[in-house]
Amino acid sequence: MDTGLKGKNVLVPGSSSGIGLAIAQALAEEGANVVLAARREDLVQAEAAKLPSAVGIGLDLNHEDAPERLVEAAEKAFGPIDVLVLNSGGPPPGGAADVSDEKALAAVHQLLLQHIRLTSLVLPGMRERGWGRIVAVGSSGVQSPLPNLALSNIGRAGLAGYLKTLANEVAADGITVNMVLPGRIDTDRVASLDEAAAKRTGKTPEEARASSEATIPAGRYGKPEEFAAVVAFLASGPAAYVTGEQIRCDGGLVRSY
Repeated sequence: MDTGLKGKNVLVPGSSSGIGLAIAQALAEEGANVVLAARREDLVQAEAAKLPSAVGIGLDLNHEDAPERLVEAAEKAFGPIDVLVLNSGGPPPGGAADVSDEKALAAVHQLLLQHIRLTSLVLPGMRERGWGRIVAVGSSGVQSPLPNLALSNIGRAGLAGYLKTLANEVAADGITVNMVLPGRIDTDRVASLDEAAAKRTGKTPEEARASSEATIPAGRYGKPEEFAAVVAFLASGPAAYVTGEQIRCDGGLVRSY
C-alpha cells in the first residue's frame, strides 16, 4: 500500500522512547520528514539522527509556551506540518478519591490544553492546503476508565471529547482527526505502572505483569511497533475516509465493542 506519506512533514512530541519513538520511526520509514520532541534533548537528537529525514528538539511540552516554540522549530526545520501526533507522558497513578484541584488542573493542562494549543497552531495551514492528519495517542481508559489512573482518565476523556467535536468540523477540509487507544503496550511507562501495582499488592513486578497479561485475551503486552503501525495507517492518504474514530490497539483488553 502506498501511504502517500513521502515528503509529508510530521510532528511527534514525546518521542524519545516508547510509543512516541515507535511512531516516529514508522512514519520515517514511509518517507516522511519527522520532527521528534522530548524533554531529554540528547536522547531525542540521537534517535532522530538514526532516521532518514528527522530532527530532534529538546522541549518540555508542559511549559506554557512550549506548543508555540515547538511548532515554530518544526516549521523552520521542514515547513508546514501535515501530520500532527498528539502524544505525551501520563500523570502519576492515584485513585479518584485522592484527586485535588491542583492535581486535576495539572492533568488537564498536560493531556488536554497543551494538545489543543498544538492543534490550533497547525490547523489553519492544514485547512488552507486541504489536507491534514491529527492522530492522538489516548488510552483504553477513555472507553473503560482504568483503576488507580483517575488523573489520566480525566485528562484523556477531555481530549477525546475535543477531538470528536473537531473531527466533524474539519472533515470537509480534507483533515482527519482520530485517536488510537493503547492497552498494555510494553513500554517504560507500563513497567512503572506494574511496579506501582506490585507495591500496592505486595507482589513482585514480574508477578504484577503476569497478572496483568492474564487479563488480556492475546495473552501478552503489545509491541510499540504494533501500535505505531495503526497510527501510520491513520496518518496515511488511504485513510482519508476514517475520521472521528477511537481505535483500540489492546489485544482485546476492553471487552465492549
